[in-house]
Amino acid sequence: MIKVTIYRDEQHHIRSFSMSGHADSGPYGQDLVCAGASAVSFGAINAVEVLCSITTDVETQQDGGYLVFRAPDHLEDHIHEKVQLLLEGMVVSLKTIENDYGRFISLQEKQV
Repeated sequence: MIKVTIYRDEQHHIRSFSMSGHADSGPYGQDLVCAGASAVSFGAINAVEVLCSITTDVETQQDGGYLVFRAPDHLEDHIHEKVQLLLEGMVVSLKTIENDYGRFISLQEKQV
C-alpha cells in the first residue's frame, strides 16, 4: 500500500509530504495506482519548482517506493501562495485516487 502523509503547520499550510510503499494493484509496469500517485506527486513538485522558480528539498530511493518533499522556508508571500495552491491541488488529486482505490493508497494529514 502507498502511504501518503501531508505535514501542515499551525496555519494549515503544507510544509512537507512523504510517500512510501507500493500499491501492488497490478503487475510491475502496469500498476495504475502507483503510476497515478507518482505522476501527481512528481508533477506537483516539478510545477512548484518551475512555476515558482525555486529549488525544493526532495529525497527518493533508487528502487522507488519512497519520496519526501520539503517546501523551502521563508518564501516571499506571493511565491508561498503559489506553492500552497500547487500542493493543495496535489492533495485533491491524491484524495481522488484514494477515494477510488483506497485498498492501495491511504492519505493522512498531521500537524507539525
